[in-house]
Amino acid sequence: MDRPWFYPNKVSAAPGETVTLCASAPASPCTLTISRIGAEVRQVAKFDNIDIGHHAIPEDADTNGCQWPETFTFEIGEDWETGYYDLTLSGPDGSKSQHFICVRKAVSAAKAKAVLILATNTYAAYNYWGGSNAYADVIALMEGKVTPDESRDGATGRLSRMRPYPQGLISPPGEPPRLINYEPRDVGQMPMPGNMEWMVEHKPSPYDGAACFLKKWEHVFTQWAEENGYDLDFLTDHDFETNPDALVGYDTAMVVGHSEYWSVNQRFGIEHFVNQGGNFISFSGNTCYWKIRWEDDGQTMVAHKWAGEANDPLWANPSTRKDATHLWSHPAFEAPEARFLGLSFLYGGYHRIAMCAARGSAAYTIYNDTHWALEDTDLYYGDVIGGNVPLIGYENDGCPIQFGEDGLPKPGGGLGVPENLEIIAMTPATLAESDRSPFPKVIPLEDREILTQVTFGEDSPTARAKLMRGHAVMASFKCGKGEVFNAGTTEWVHGLAAHDPFIEKITLNVLARFGLSPNVPKGN
Repeated sequence: MDRPWFYPNKVSAAPGETVTLCASAPASPCTLTISRIGAEVRQVAKFDNIDIGHHAIPEDADTNGCQWPETFTFEIGEDWETGYYDLTLSGPDGSKSQHFICVRKAVSAAKAKAVLILATNTYAAYNYWGGSNAYADVIALMEGKVTPDESRDGATGRLSRMRPYPQGLISPPGEPPRLINYEPRDVGQMPMPGNMEWMVEHKPSPYDGAACFLKKWEHVFTQWAEENGYDLDFLTDHDFETNPDALVGYDTAMVVGHSEYWSVNQRFGIEHFVNQGGNFISFSGNTCYWKIRWEDDGQTMVAHKWAGEANDPLWANPSTRKDATHLWSHPAFEAPEARFLGLSFLYGGYHRIAMCAARGSAAYTIYNDTHWALEDTDLYYGDVIGGNVPLIGYENDGCPIQFGEDGLPKPGGGLGVPENLEIIAMTPATLAESDRSPFPKVIPLEDREILTQVTFGEDSPTARAKLMRGHAVMASFKCGKGEVFNAGTTEWVHGLAAHDPFIEKITLNVLARFGLSPNVPKGN
C-alpha cells in the first residue's frame, strides 16, 4: 500500500450532516482537504494530524468492500454550496488519494429551478479498485495475468461502494483524452481513440475514461453552466435510494455525464416527475441502459447485466423478476427506457471510436430546422454541426428511422419509442466494430444473441445486421404533462467546452424552454 486510501460512508450529504471516512495508510499523521469543484476550485476545509492505521486489503474488496474501521468524521458546513466536492487524503510523505462527496441542498433551503443528477451509479459500475468491476477483472488484465477476453469473464455482478477508487478513474492526471478518434481514419489505418502519448505516459486501464466527475462530462458542464451564470442544485443517482421523491420542488432535472446505470427508484421516480409536469434533459447518451439495484442498506450495487437471467437470484421467481437486473429494455420489465427518454442506445451506438464509424463526420446533420431548439441558430436543413469539436463520438442514443411524406425523419417503431418524438438531427452510429474489420476489436459486440432477442424478438442474421445500423439522434417530445429534450450523445458538453456557437445556442434554447435563465451579476 503505497499511499493512504479511504472511502466515505455516504455518497451525498446536506449541510449539518456528518460524513465518516474509513481509511488505511502506511504512515501517519495524514491530512484531509475538501474542495468544491466547479467553475473554480474552492477549498472549504482542511483537517491535519489525522492518525490512521494500516489495514489489509481483503481479497474480495471489490464485492464485499474493505471493511476498514471508521477513522475520521467531519460535518458538512452550513455555507457549503451544493455541488461535487473532492476529498483528498495526504500522507506525511506527500502521497495521496482522492474520493468525493456530493453536497445536496438543505431540506429547508430554497431550491434552484433545475437539478443536475451526478451519475454515481456509473461511477460504481466502473470502479475496479481491489480487482473487478461490472465489465472485467481489470487488475488481472493490467497485471498481464489474463487476456482482454479472459478479463471480461472476470466481471462481477455485485460491487461494493465501500472501497476507494482507482486514481486514474476518479482523478486522471494531466489532460486526459476523450474516448474518441480525434481524426477520421486514414486508408488502411487502425484508428485508436484517445491520445497515445498520454496513454503511454500514464498507462490507464481501458475503463478509466468512461466514468467519474473530474475532467470529464459533468465537470465540463458544471464549469460552463457556472461561468454562464446558471444556478443548479446537485443530487446523485444514489439519493433516489433514500428519497424516491428527491425531485419534488424542482422544475427540471438533467443528466450530463455517462448516466448508464439506473435503479428502479431512480427510473420510476424520474419518469413520474416528468409525467406529472416536470422537464428532463439528457445532454448525454447511453442513458438509463442497465437496470440495477442496491442491497445491504445501499452498500452493494447489483448489476448482472447480460448475465441477469442466468445469475441474478431474483430472476427465477416471477414474483421477484421485476427487481432483477438486466437491460432496462428487456421485455420482462415492460419498461423500455425510450418510453420516457425518446431514445435508446439499442438504436444508436458508437461513432468515431476505434472502427465504429471511423470515418464518420462526428457531426449532426440538421433535418427539422424549424424545431424550437434551433430558434435563432442560423441553421437550415442539411447543415452539419459539431464536426470540428468533434461532437458525435463515444456512445450515442437513437431510434429506428423512417421518412415521412414531408421528407423528414420520423420514429420508425422500436421498444418504447414514442410516436410523437420530434427528430431534430441525426448521424449514423453502430453498436460494434464490423466483423469484416482486419484489426483486433476495441469495441466488440457483446452478447449479440441477447441483444437481438431483446431488441427484435429473435436472433437471426437479419437481426444482427440491423443492430449494426443505428443513428445518434437529437430529439424532443412531450411526455405526459412534461417535456423531454435528448441530445443523444455523451459528447454534447464538449461542444460547450469548445464554445461551438451552434451547440451553445441550442443548449441555451433548451434551458430557456425549461425555465432556466442565467443570473445577472450584481452591478450590471
